[in-house]
Amino acid sequence: MAPATGLSQNGHVKDAEPGPSVLEIDAADWSRLLEKPRTVNIERKRSFDERSFSEMFDHVDGVYSPGMRSGISTPRSNGFEPHPIVSEAWKALRRSLVYFRGQPVGTIAALDISVEALNYDQVFVRDFVPSALAFLINGESEIVKNFILKTLRLQSWEKKVDQFSMGEGVMPASFKVLHNPVRNSETLIADFGETAIGRVAPVDSGFWWIVLLRAYTKSTGDTSLADLPEIQRGMRLILTLCLSEGFDTFPTLLCADGCCMIDRRMGVYGYPIEIQALFFMALRCALQLLKHDNEGKDFADRIVKRLHALSFHMRSYFWLDIKQLNDIYRYKTEEYSHTAVNKFNVMPDSLPDWVFDFMPSRGGYFIGNVSPARMDFRWFCLGNCVAILSSLATPEQASAIMDLIEARWQELIGEMPLKICYPAMESHEWRIVTGCDPKNTSWSYHNGGSWPVLLWLLTAASIKTGRPQLARRAIEVAEVRLLKDHWPEYYDGKRGRFMGKQARKFQTWSIAGYLVARLMLEDPSHLGMISLEEDKQMKPHMKRSSSWMC
Repeated sequence: MAPATGLSQNGHVKDAEPGPSVLEIDAADWSRLLEKPRTVNIERKRSFDERSFSEMFDHVDGVYSPGMRSGISTPRSNGFEPHPIVSEAWKALRRSLVYFRGQPVGTIAALDISVEALNYDQVFVRDFVPSALAFLINGESEIVKNFILKTLRLQSWEKKVDQFSMGEGVMPASFKVLHNPVRNSETLIADFGETAIGRVAPVDSGFWWIVLLRAYTKSTGDTSLADLPEIQRGMRLILTLCLSEGFDTFPTLLCADGCCMIDRRMGVYGYPIEIQALFFMALRCALQLLKHDNEGKDFADRIVKRLHALSFHMRSYFWLDIKQLNDIYRYKTEEYSHTAVNKFNVMPDSLPDWVFDFMPSRGGYFIGNVSPARMDFRWFCLGNCVAILSSLATPEQASAIMDLIEARWQELIGEMPLKICYPAMESHEWRIVTGCDPKNTSWSYHNGGSWPVLLWLLTAASIKTGRPQLARRAIEVAEVRLLKDHWPEYYDGKRGRFMGKQARKFQTWSIAGYLVARLMLEDPSHLGMISLEEDKQMKPHMKRSSSWMC
């Protein structure tokens, strides 16, 4: 493969060194760190029929394929012929590379020279995740390692908003490379939320960092990075923030609006599904990565307790299917004592009309938010897909989520995958909840917009649940327009028909999300670096809501 080229923040095109050779580790070390991996022999097939695919991936978390390359230099068939836009996607992704002192450290959010950069010329932690996965799949792990180490260094910075200091473990939302032409030097500048819209700290950044650290370890076999004392300390600082004791009566994390991918006022304050699913996944990844020393064991014990409580809470109270919807419809209110059925005192009259038509007879999903007297029944893609990948969703619930996506294909996929949330808020509700946000108008941006980056999450979830044909179908829909439209950030409209009114072109995670989706479908063994098997010990006895078993 030819050396990668990229555009640094100071405008210079540089050559990136090829990734290092994969480190070999013995089976004992691997087993100690990553929990009993199982060897899975991947038989190349011309087609992905659902039955044979499921049989191949009964234990997908154990799949280990270090250094396998599946980029443009190694086209594969597998019944999924290489598409001409794949090579263009790789070129666009490499143009987005950011360099710091000669080393690639990330990818900028967007490279649209037709509009003012604003903060789109920064490296965002959440945005870099699909880029990192694409490079890992292609055997280029050095950039991912550099990113992990550089963001860890930024974590140690003092973080203040006005006169208030944030927690030591907070990870940056983004960073930027500044070049001083006089001194011919480069420095990093980080944003921890103090310059963001609404001044909200990125709760998801630390979780994505831990998930990416596991993905790097799983993909390369290099355990030395995770074992570094500074990496272990960084994980413990993140865990200290989210495992601290307070006034909470629930195991979920209380968050402000705008603390995740939906980074503007959208009524996701409280206990948003995206954060809870990422929290669950990060805890499970950290449990694999923490060293078994005294500090590590203490955190491991706290993690296990939290995981048990969190999985029960989410599977019991956030889950919605046709039976549970009918139960809520018939709820009594003002119940007291431990025998209460309506534990959150949700008013049945608060059920939105649309949810009765949206809910299929077979299928279900984790709703957006549950808190006292409030349920947000909106569908959120990222949270539900991460719930599948982390095994927060039971196998039955994961299958039900995919049933819902298939049943509501036109609403959630339409002419461009994938709805970030459904449905959109309109008129009075939009005015009250968003504060008349002109960017989040109905069926635009975070308010029911369609985001191509979510394609990789849908693909990963489809593969894990044995439904690769759904991913293939969504990818084919996206390929009709993505390159022609120059890789927009998002699309507008009920069916995603129109390019977003303020969408940046050459949005890096739109490019990387497509590539990861393509590469995973070509070589499903890579799913192991972003997927976790179900922990049987965390599976509760669920009696009240089991329509997904029909």
